[in-house]
Amino acid sequence: MTARSMSKGANLPVGSSVVRAELAWSEGPGVPDADASALLLTAAGRVRDDGDFVFYNQPRHVSNAVRHLGKQRVAGVTTDTVEVDLRSLEPAVERIVLCASADGGTFGQMSGLTLRLLDAGTQAELARFEMEATTETAFIGGELYLRDGRWKFRAVGQGYASGLAGLATDFGISVDDDSSATAAPTVPAAPAASPSVPSVPAASPSAPSAAPPGPRLIKGEEQLPVDMRKRLSLRKEQVAVSLSKHGATGVTARVILVLDASGSMSSLYHKGIVTDVVERMAAVAAQLDDDGEMQAWTFASQPARLPDLRLGELPDWLRLHVRVGELTLFRRKKARRGLEAGQVDMRAVGIQNEEQKVIAQVRSHVRENPAAAPTLVLFFSDGGVYRNAEIERELREAVEEPIFWQFVGLGRSNYGVLERLDTLSGRRVDNVGFFAVDDISTLPDPELYDRLLSEFPAWITAAGQAGIL
Repeated sequence: MTARSMSKGANLPVGSSVVRAELAWSEGPGVPDADASALLLTAAGRVRDDGDFVFYNQPRHVSNAVRHLGKQRVAGVTTDTVEVDLRSLEPAVERIVLCASADGGTFGQMSGLTLRLLDAGTQAELARFEMEATTETAFIGGELYLRDGRWKFRAVGQGYASGLAGLATDFGISVDDDSSATAAPTVPAAPAASPSVPSVPAASPSAPSAAPPGPRLIKGEEQLPVDMRKRLSLRKEQVAVSLSKHGATGVTARVILVLDASGSMSSLYHKGIVTDVVERMAAVAAQLDDDGEMQAWTFASQPARLPDLRLGELPDWLRLHVRVGELTLFRRKKARRGLEAGQVDMRAVGIQNEEQKVIAQVRSHVRENPAAAPTLVLFFSDGGVYRNAEIERELREAVEEPIFWQFVGLGRSNYGVLERLDTLSGRRVDNVGFFAVDDISTLPDPELYDRLLSEFPAWITAAGQAGIL
């Protein structure tokens, strides 16, 4: 195919199977930086999930069909490149939008702004689109699209003043709001008649005839705000009731919390749902763990250890360490000013789902820090699981370890291997539990704790008989 200079709106067929979209601009004083990216869209013009966005914080699509190759600077010209293997695209993908975002200014401040389409093998120039801009901070330079079974390229040249976040939102990406990037999450105050914090009637028909031991008093509990202390007391009582129902009265355990921080979880963080989940899990640790502490991890593309959650520090822990307030999805990978002691810069964690990495890290922690009590891992995720073989391998290897893995799905349906682990053969004991809920914020505490603790006691018995405990 002969190289061609294109005007806005023009299109041409793409004869190469692997192409590179190269964004270029001239360097100079006061010229901002820019970043190339790509969105993989279906026929509906939307991404399937946040994994269909390839950019500097997520440089490779799971299909390996689209990769962000990064920047080069030669003779006063900077380029940033995205490579697309049209042969490897999944059948559902019918359009690749080639985007860019300006960092530290607008595209109108850049000269020589050009999008070139190259044959990835020969580096031959297939098309050139010289673009004009004014106040835009995000830009769609062009797009690759499928038409009658053949791939074509169109010069678009559409700008956005709302930045890459605004552009991506139009195509279905879950975006952390800039206005909340520095705001602390609020701790939801449960109203007196909230269905998620019910009282336990003295003669509840679901409670056993013999009253279970009351909730344990944990050091630091008296320091909590009054409303939080009341919620915690009711919840610890319900945890004790649930343990008694399942024949686990008096059981102790080390409790570890794992929180999904992938991009698709954004709305659950912004709505305060994850904050509320952490507070509800603190009651499990308070009742099961001798010191009421809970180790915690977060994960997306990479895992990150969070500071231990001590009960008396719960309000500050929620403010500092639940993801909202620490990540604006489209900010560059550089230290955010104002991080407080112990906070994790969430941009280093990324937005993709890599459950197997955090599972391996938790396993290492348990091996390196043995405890007399077994370990209960409470693992919250909204799905998007795709590393099925790796996850299964980690959890099969963990069968001989004193860990029970309780996975909780938060609304989505693509949980992959997690849904099948209960029925996998070839394990001496069943070391994994899984259940999913459409909206955990509406699930009453009694039902949540019953489901959360239903398989753990049976595993304790089986692991003891197998010599694992």
